[in-house]
Amino acid sequence: MADLFSDGSDKSSEISANAPLADLLRPQSLDEVVGQDHLTGPDGAIGRMVAAGKLASIIFWGPPGTGKTTIARLLAGAVGLRFVAISAVFSGVADLKKVFAEARQMAGADKRTLLFVDEIHRFNRAQQDGFLPYVEDGTVILVGATTENPSFELNSALLSRAQVLILNRLDADALGTLLSRAEAHLDRPLPVTQDARDALIASADGDGRFLLNQAETLFSMDLPEPLEPAGLVDLLHRRMPVYDKDREGHYNLISALHKAMRGSDPQASLYYLARMLVAGEEPLYVLRRITRFASEDIGLADPQALVQCIAAKDTYEFLGSPEGELAIVQACLYCATAPKSNATYAAQKAAWKSARETGSLMPPKNILNAPTQLMKEVGYGKGYAYDHERDDAFSGDNYWPEEMNRQDFYKPSPRGFEAKVAERLAFWEKLRAESR
Repeated sequence: MADLFSDGSDKSSEISANAPLADLLRPQSLDEVVGQDHLTGPDGAIGRMVAAGKLASIIFWGPPGTGKTTIARLLAGAVGLRFVAISAVFSGVADLKKVFAEARQMAGADKRTLLFVDEIHRFNRAQQDGFLPYVEDGTVILVGATTENPSFELNSALLSRAQVLILNRLDADALGTLLSRAEAHLDRPLPVTQDARDALIASADGDGRFLLNQAETLFSMDLPEPLEPAGLVDLLHRRMPVYDKDREGHYNLISALHKAMRGSDPQASLYYLARMLVAGEEPLYVLRRITRFASEDIGLADPQALVQCIAAKDTYEFLGSPEGELAIVQACLYCATAPKSNATYAAQKAAWKSARETGSLMPPKNILNAPTQLMKEVGYGKGYAYDHERDDAFSGDNYWPEEMNRQDFYKPSPRGFEAKVAERLAFWEKLRAESR
């Protein structure tokens, strides 16, 4: 992060030779930025802004190590703005007041300021509101960076005054380019085999900064021969997946798991389940979502799905991790491969809607108990047909309030066990029609 009150000059030439490799290799122009061509190319939002020589306020949203800070600095240089960078982690209201006061003073000298705010989502709502007047009157061009979904973390008023640009995680080609630049800078090859090089790129999980830090560690070692993948694993730590239990990544993965199970893809379902558990998600949270799925998306098409989920809960609580996680895998695969039906879910919504709309209608008196003589005298229980005394244990009696017509909330699908349920309902409907 630049000095809080940088004058906007290019500091790249002043970087110490002892600086981290990731700093030494920071791009010096937008053309050198890798993996974000959809933004920095001639037809990208950033490319068009630079070509026009005029910037709007921007929110960069993307994973760590994708170039948010670098692009902001290069943007300022490309259009001749003074660059000031702060971090929401270390800055408060007093720091912001100083930044805005100096920016206003510099604007009077015809030198506008690009204010880069890293981790902008860490400012609270009141602090975010503090940017609004200075963005509106042009005191600063705001460029915020966040790893979190701006829709959830930033004020709508701030979002309405800025363009949200999404940075992609770096793909294998972009990460490979970074390694090649590191080798050219140090004038020697990375001491790994091609397979280990591929494994190193995969381990970075799209984070360029992490990759270069790992490469720097390898360059610093005196190795007798290039490392194979197994040796690489012994020397370096794999990057932990980006995953916060109360952030968007959490909700993205649980959504992906639910939809993969709904789509009857057990392989993808198992992948997203693994992503969550490997990243440290609470196993019982995932199992609760799978159990909900068993009711919402399978229901009576396979009643055993719910049984499998409850059995998985009992097994996990008995065995714990990691052994008990296999039961969660079993429940996940059972649900993914079971016949699907949302008829139960749709029936619940329809019945709840009807109950809210009809208020407190009285059930018909023939199906009400009459524990007192008075209740019998007013007709409670009169004419009730005891179904077990009828053929097929079915009387065809009316169970609906007099003010309501018969409703069909539950409409079973033709799949799985529900196909049998549908046949049974059709048979009863035939008997009901015959009894009228």
